[in-house]
Order: sequence, then C-alpha cells, then structure tokens
Amino acid sequence: MKKIILSIAILASGVSTYAIANNVTPATSINIVMNDEFTEIAVEKLPEAVTNAVKKDFATATIDKAYVNSSGQYKLELTVDDASNTVYADKDGNWLEESAVK
Repeated sequence: MKKIILSIAILASGVSTYAIANNVTPATSINIVMNDEFTEIAVEKLPEAVTNAVKKDFATATIDKAYVNSSGQYKLELTVDDASNTVYADKDGNWLEESAVK
C-alpha cells in the first residue's frame, strides 16, 4: 500500500511541474529601422541633373513626388505606364540602390 501511495505522489508531483508557466524571454531582439529622414520638396526644386536622368531613362514617366535627405540624395515617386515606382538618385543624377541610401 505504501508503494502505491508513494507512486501516486511521485506521478502527481511530476505532472504538476508541467503546469508551471515558462517565462523565458528570448535572448535576441529584432530592431526595425525605418528610413524616414526624407523631407518632401517641390518637383520644380529638383536639380536639373536628376530631372534629365528621369527623362533619359524613364521617357514616359512623370514625377509625382520628390523627397530629399540630408546627404543630398533624392527619393522620387514615378508613374510609368500607370504603375507607381520609387527610385533613388544622387544630386548628379546617378541612380542609387535602396540599400545605398544613407
């Protein structure tokens, strides 16, 4: 009889350990950085080199909005054949990859 009571007590204590909450926090965190340092400017204030690059490489495009950051890089929202695109350029009209924008 003692063995049965002892066995039940051991099983009950083993089952109760599963009921304890596991409050383990992850050791790594994910940081998302938004590149919101662009300020909107009038399309007319774009440098001539940038507007000429758009005319040369995107002949049917219209510039909807233009933005500039502190590094002199431009973010342009273009409409080409009823599709919206976002491109980046420097002040000399050279195209930039999104990852190269600072």
